[in-house]
Amino acid sequence: MPELPPRRFRLLKILSTAAAALVSACQGGPGLLGRPPAPDASGITGPVAAPRGSARSSAAASARAYRQDGATHLYGLNNERIYKGRMPPLLYAVGVLNVEIDRAGRVTRLDWLRAPRHAPEVMAEIERTVRAASPFPAPVRLGKVVYTDTWLWHKNGTFQLDTLTEGQD
Repeated sequence: MPELPPRRFRLLKILSTAAAALVSACQGGPGLLGRPPAPDASGITGPVAAPRGSARSSAAASARAYRQDGATHLYGLNNERIYKGRMPPLLYAVGVLNVEIDRAGRVTRLDWLRAPRHAPEVMAEIERTVRAASPFPAPVRLGKVVYTDTWLWHKNGTFQLDTLTEGQD
């Protein structure tokens, strides 16, 4: 594939990421796109808690494809903590984390490839956030999976994942 000019590539990446996030959010159920969920037959509005350990499954055929499912899962559980819009040019912390998921979607291991050691509180919070999000979508085609994502951390405690980022100024 011929190399695209940087501006065109950036726009293409943003559009494809947005489309993938939209499709994933639509699969995840109502309320993920910021619109209020419709009342159910009993008249109750809002999300209904699923039984613990019942995350949806992932049909991803590679760790790279699973990364999208993992990021969407984390965004869905941490919507109020996601930085809205383009990230500023200087971030408080950037970390690259490997996450190992077993066949049931449980987090079995975390390994830092690039740890933000100047911000140990951020490292601890990222690890806590990932562990609290377990179970992740079960990697049915892969059995278990180790996927990598980059955490972009703002000084106010909000974040974006590189997989679903809105970009950076």
